[in-house]
Amino acid sequence: MTSFVTGATGFIGRHLVSELLDHREGEVFVLVREGSRGRLETLMRRWGSDRVVPVVGDLAADGLGVDPAWVAEHVGTIEHFFHLAAIYDMTADDATNQTMNVDGTRNALALAGALEAGCFHQVSSVAAAGDFTGVFDETMFAEGQHLPSPYHRTKYESEQIVREESTVPWRVYRPAIVVGHSETGVMDKVDGPYYFFPAMKALRDRLPQWVPLAGIDLGETNVVPVDYVARAMDHLAHLPGHDGEAFHLVNPEPQPTIDMVNAFCAAAGAPGFVMPVDRALSATPLGSLGGLVPRRLRPSSIVTGIVRRPAAQTLLDQTIGRLGIPAEVLGHTGFSATFDSRRTQQALAGSGIAVPDLDSYAATLWSYWEDNLDQSTGRDPDARAALQGKHVVITGASSGIGQVTALKVAQAGGVPVLVARGKDKLEDLRATIEMRGGTAHVYPCDLSDLDAIDRLCEQISAELPSVDFIVNNAGRSIRRSLRLSIDRFHDFQRTMQLNYFGAIRLVMGLLPVMTEQKAGHVVNISSIGVQTNPPRFSAYVASKAALDSWSNVVASEVVGSGVTFTTIHMPLVRTPMIAPTKLYDKFPTISPAQAADQVITAMVERPHEINTVLGNAGAVAHTLAPKAAFRVLNLAYGVFPDSAAARGEQGQGGTRETEQLMLARLFKGVHW
Repeated sequence: MTSFVTGATGFIGRHLVSELLDHREGEVFVLVREGSRGRLETLMRRWGSDRVVPVVGDLAADGLGVDPAWVAEHVGTIEHFFHLAAIYDMTADDATNQTMNVDGTRNALALAGALEAGCFHQVSSVAAAGDFTGVFDETMFAEGQHLPSPYHRTKYESEQIVREESTVPWRVYRPAIVVGHSETGVMDKVDGPYYFFPAMKALRDRLPQWVPLAGIDLGETNVVPVDYVARAMDHLAHLPGHDGEAFHLVNPEPQPTIDMVNAFCAAAGAPGFVMPVDRALSATPLGSLGGLVPRRLRPSSIVTGIVRRPAAQTLLDQTIGRLGIPAEVLGHTGFSATFDSRRTQQALAGSGIAVPDLDSYAATLWSYWEDNLDQSTGRDPDARAALQGKHVVITGASSGIGQVTALKVAQAGGVPVLVARGKDKLEDLRATIEMRGGTAHVYPCDLSDLDAIDRLCEQISAELPSVDFIVNNAGRSIRRSLRLSIDRFHDFQRTMQLNYFGAIRLVMGLLPVMTEQKAGHVVNISSIGVQTNPPRFSAYVASKAALDSWSNVVASEVVGSGVTFTTIHMPLVRTPMIAPTKLYDKFPTISPAQAADQVITAMVERPHEINTVLGNAGAVAHTLAPKAAFRVLNLAYGVFPDSAAARGEQGQGGTRETEQLMLARLFKGVHW
């Protein structure tokens, strides 16, 4: 069952190719521009299949610019021709939309006709409905609807071309707003609701989550994850008897825009929005109380009408546009139409393919955006000045804080030097950085092996032009009371081996290079536990305290050499290291991206320490009132169980769990 796919390197396209490889047989021919072959080769390695065959061409050329000899050779062999190559961007200009969406569709259709393809599958959009008001079902198309932007117009016209000009059977797919993968969060660009994420991040960083913010009813929206779209397209394309039909790949239950915003605010830890007037008084569904309020007087209609005016767009570009929210996007925050998808749901019945509830994966989308797509570091002139072209050695770079730090360093123009045990994960990270236009180096190393560290330092010193920063991030945490550690002295040895000996061995091995350069900075990821001394972490806290003390002593010895140190007393971070401790699942934590931002600050500003208010308070308490501090810590020791005991007392709940959560929230960020 041979397929041809345009836009295979795009967001929906690469997920569709994965579905075709997983569930169908035969070759998958993919259109690629000559200049994009490198990107495709990276994807082909990730797909891990030799059934993907590149076909060189160009969306803007007649017949997609495919070699006529190739066409002649494959006439009658392509069963499914999927056309996904297009521009999905509300901010794109008219000419770009015309070339990519309209002309590109006509060229693709010409190639499908020349190949005598079995079926032409056009990926359109619910944008083809324009400003239609009411229920828009899958049989509807030309309803005289207003098309308010170049994007809406060209999506309508490209679908019209398929309907009126195709010489082969066709099917049309109209996705709603497509967001990242519901299980991994993977997304390749900022679009749709992602435009508002920087504003949510700013709210989180400036206001407590419990502060209510006033909001207004912005109507209804509709978002679906890319994995649902790809799986549904694969299934629907191969069902017999549906040629000449359109499918709405939407959430069957329309989502109030304010609910979508609040779902992402909750995921971010930002304050949510409440509406002073109940939504029922201005809701859009026919037959509800919304009928009491004329559409033109509803908040969503008033806001849309204002922000679409040229004067308002200019003002918005000069204000919220600086936060990364395009004025064009504000004019389309909600849909005037409700999209009926009953035909699609019937066709998918029994397949197990359904739209997940947004609340179930909003946190996954937020985490991926914060780790991978947040561009604040790259836009920071101080970060670019400090990191541009600099080589940054990052240990523990295969996940968590190290991984996100590497992405942020690359975003600012730096060159991450990735160090961890797992080569495959490091290579994946390097591929991601290179696909985004950056450069990275991979050096696998077991940092608990001191001889391996010596070889690593020799290799880095010989192969790299400079070593500008070292980020000692790799670490091991053990949570166990002394009572249960009497016969486990190896816990202390292993923790010291990685957290202390491994870290200082790396610095000592690279220090000659930094001294010769007369420039270099070491960032040690320590712990808030060094300041607060939480019970059950004697092995972990002692190893971090040793690193702190070593750095403080050495920092005084290298004054004037150009080498400096920063210690970050990091609060509890949501990383794989804490995942085995299940009681942390309900604890307030910071994200790896928030932790990585502190690492970037350490490299840019080079302070001696970066601390939290709570950490400083803990240090002061131990100095001024040590007995009182130990009583509080002993209280926590009694409330929180040992790791082994926790495994034997799952679901304890009740008063004990309430006490745990109370202490965790009161002492936010402390490892208990």
